[in-house]
Amino acid sequence: MTRPALLFDLDGTMLMTDDIHREVFADLMKPYGIDISEPFYMAHVHGRLNVDFFAEFLPDLEDPQGLSDHKEALFRERLPRPYPAMPGAESLVARAKNAGWAVAVVTNANRNNAEAMLGAIGLSDAFEAIIIGEECARGKPDPEPYLAALRALNVPAQHAIAFEDSASGMRAAAASGVHTVGLRSGLSDADLRRHGAQITIQDFNDPALELALDRLTGEDVL
Repeated sequence: MTRPALLFDLDGTMLMTDDIHREVFADLMKPYGIDISEPFYMAHVHGRLNVDFFAEFLPDLEDPQGLSDHKEALFRERLPRPYPAMPGAESLVARAKNAGWAVAVVTNANRNNAEAMLGAIGLSDAFEAIIIGEECARGKPDPEPYLAALRALNVPAQHAIAFEDSASGMRAAAASGVHTVGLRSGLSDADLRRHGAQITIQDFNDPALELALDRLTGEDVL
């Protein structure tokens, strides 16, 4: 019997870090004359690889990876530790592990950030795999990070659920063939569904989550 898998994005899904990222981007982009307002951030930065953003808005930048690394170092400096997880996240991960389900992180954050965030919410050792977008051939919105997670866990797409909060992440998850659940932490139900969410939830305590979990087995095995 194939075990089900739960695949989690990090920023905005497992913990609410968008405000920290936006403040860092705002400070970093000010010398370039780019105003990172909240609407601009949600439309052009949210969920994307930094280097993809730089390619679009700073096409003449000589060292996009260097600036990306600097931005993420600033983020880690500002990330409080400990930091609250998304409500219900810790209990959902524990339920899944106790039931023998596979659990993985699939994120466009770099590995240092991913480890810092998981440490901040107390889940450093909770996941079988941590898939990093910039370590894949292509990051989100390409499905490759999710396909890499399925390969790492040896789970077919129809037995997996992905949790995402961004347009790029949702498109990546949907294109991989997994069942997609959107977190309404930054985008509306309509926006998330437009990018591929099959259902949306407020957080991991939302009763609607059980419908998605039941879909994988036909019964509440958790």
